[in-house]
Amino acid sequence: MQARNIPNLITALRFLMVPPTLLLIVEERYLLALMIFTVAGISDGIDGFLAKRYHWTSRIGAIMDPLADKLLLDSTFIVLAWLGDLPVWLVAAIIARDVVIVSGGLAYHLLISSYEMAPSLISKLTTFSQIVLVILVLAHFGGVLPLSAALLDSLEIVVLALTLTSGASYVWSWGRRALHSA
Repeated sequence: MQARNIPNLITALRFLMVPPTLLLIVEERYLLALMIFTVAGISDGIDGFLAKRYHWTSRIGAIMDPLADKLLLDSTFIVLAWLGDLPVWLVAAIIARDVVIVSGGLAYHLLISSYEMAPSLISKLTTFSQIVLVILVLAHFGGVLPLSAALLDSLEIVVLALTLTSGASYVWSWGRRALHSA
């Protein structure tokens, strides 16, 4: 194995962290799920650092990395909503945004021109807020960090606002690009 493949290997390992994380949440073993979720998050930072620092980037890595992140985050949100730990309306908005982004990017790529995904600042803030919400919910239900219902509700509203703003931003951005290329 070449050193330049290390980021892709780390990303592949992140895919393998999804099933145990979800199983632990379903079994309401939130603290262990939080630990694996946190390791996955740290691994995302490490593979990104290595890829950028040493120029170990690849086309497959550019596809796998965000896919691994979305799979872990979205499936965790779905399970938490299924258990009643997060509201369904919030998770529906998060999943809808991701579907819009992926289908919009795919449609643009297939119908108009090749397009490299470059997350905007609002998109990065949205993902960060979603990760923080998952960590806090897992910590809350794991008994590590009890939070008030008012605080959790407020965090959910912030995540919803950022999610909707980010989704609208992508639609606006791609719409403008599509009009300029016509």
